[in-house]
Amino acid sequence: MANIKSAIKRIRVNADSRAQNAPVKSDMRTHIKRVEVLVSENNVEEAKVALNNAIKKIDKAVQKGIIHRNNGDRQKSRLTKKVNALSA
Repeated sequence: MANIKSAIKRIRVNADSRAQNAPVKSDMRTHIKRVEVLVSENNVEEAKVALNNAIKKIDKAVQKGIIHRNNGDRQKSRLTKKVNALSA
């Protein structure tokens, strides 16, 4: 355990941030997995709706600084490619 006052505070602040960020990140991952499952089931219409929801969750995580902007863009791109491949 840290002995320095500022280090003790950093531990507390980091734990609080982690507690706030975890549900947002988990929700984002859940929506991403939902899209991937629908794609694997070849369910085009529901996959498109789920893709829009997943993109909203990814954008919100980027906005809050939970994931990096490039990471969010990469995830959105990959999901979109998968859904578009179904439609073609």
